[in-house]
Amino acid sequence: MDALFSSGASGIAFRDFLARRFFDTSMAKSKGRRGTGYSGVITIAEPGQAILDRNSVVADENNIEVRFFIGVPARGRKIDSQTCCSMMFEQLPEIVRFSLYPENLDLESLENHINTMEDADYLRSRLDERNLTAFIADGAVLPRESGTSDKPLGPDEAVPFKAPESLCVEMDLPHSGVIRGLGIPKGITLIVGGGFHGKSTLLKAIESGIYNHIPGDGREGCVSGLNTVKIRAYSGRYIEKVDISPFINNLPYQKDTIRFSTENASGSTSQAASIMEAIEGGACSLLMDEDTCAANFMIRDRKMQNLVQKEDEPITAYIDKVKGLYENRGISTILVLGGIGDYFDVSDTVIQMRNYVPLDVTEKAHSISGAMSEKHLFEGKERDMVRAGRVPVENCVNPFNDYNKKSVYATEISRIHFGKNIIDLTDMEQLVELSQTKAMGEAIILIGKRFDGKIPLMNIINNLMKEIEENGLDVLSERISGQFSRFRSIDLACAVNRLRDLKVK
Repeated sequence: MDALFSSGASGIAFRDFLARRFFDTSMAKSKGRRGTGYSGVITIAEPGQAILDRNSVVADENNIEVRFFIGVPARGRKIDSQTCCSMMFEQLPEIVRFSLYPENLDLESLENHINTMEDADYLRSRLDERNLTAFIADGAVLPRESGTSDKPLGPDEAVPFKAPESLCVEMDLPHSGVIRGLGIPKGITLIVGGGFHGKSTLLKAIESGIYNHIPGDGREGCVSGLNTVKIRAYSGRYIEKVDISPFINNLPYQKDTIRFSTENASGSTSQAASIMEAIEGGACSLLMDEDTCAANFMIRDRKMQNLVQKEDEPITAYIDKVKGLYENRGISTILVLGGIGDYFDVSDTVIQMRNYVPLDVTEKAHSISGAMSEKHLFEGKERDMVRAGRVPVENCVNPFNDYNKKSVYATEISRIHFGKNIIDLTDMEQLVELSQTKAMGEAIILIGKRFDGKIPLMNIINNLMKEIEENGLDVLSERISGQFSRFRSIDLACAVNRLRDLKVK
């Protein structure tokens, strides 16, 4: 019982379960909107498919505190007191009674919720000792309802996942017992296949494997390392003094790439900067999909190498760096590819998706690579992938708007309104809830106050994450809020790096 009120996995799962119960019950029992906006609404921050540490529900041995929202109805400029009384003294007590009282809780579902969380945590903790970057359980349902929904595709439409025997791994979990599935080894893994055969769907499951998922999601047994980072090209993003010289060098007009800055990055410079920032943030694996990468950053084929000499090409393609990235820094790469066979030369594992079924084609891919008479000409030179940590300049973070009022808020996952600026998080594809974005907005204010021109950015971020671990998400704001959920230190670093006020030395 004590574990339910702890800051560990059981406590997080318990509070997450109650938050979902309150949300579902409020949707069912409240009468919905009465007027415009949120008038007449009783609700809580909406949970998604991931089990997250939130501050919408706080619990200890003596109390359960739920932080919810009531939209007080009005008629013109006056509160509708009769409807308000009905909401406060009839609907709200009913919502509390059905969602929080023990006699109305499905204790079997609660136990399953907690067990699912603990199994996923245990599974993730075993990855390193098994030399794996990720694990996808047999029977998992990976496809989602749609591009805008994170809920699973119906069982009649989805093909259950089944690992190829050569890559099959067994794991003995505390609650579920022995499960089998695809163990993706550390190193360079390619996911190949024809269009619409499930390549990106598998990659999406791997990138969401940083989270534990609720029972019934279909991805309960799908996990990846906590510091797995999805990388993509994103033209137009802000970059502040990032060392992209391992990938891009000798630019025209002697533009500095050791301390590269731009207000409007190209596809290749944005992807190079995102990789270097991820390494600085402690990434263990990098995920990329050919469809969202800059083509000239990923490869220079032999025809282009013969036509344009290396001294005339500032970009060193990722294919020339990916092996050294793993061998020298232990950072694995998982790539979805449909048209770049040259990566066979540097691959450790090759998985082909055929009709949503994974096949181990490593031996065949390496055989094809060995038989080619004209191989890729490697052009990479060894450069230190990360130099000294970047140090933010004092007072560079300004949360105040044009009217000199603090203005930091988020109304969508991919955007933080911060003072006079907007932090565009579109290329941070691993955020899953608006409450994470809201929490990061407040976190940026807090760490901005600690920028003193002496301490590296990641040190400041890691210190804040320790405070959150010890004291909860309430450390982010002086005001009581139920709108925050946990994010990773590497996510916060990525968000700060996209703030156009950021200045570092």
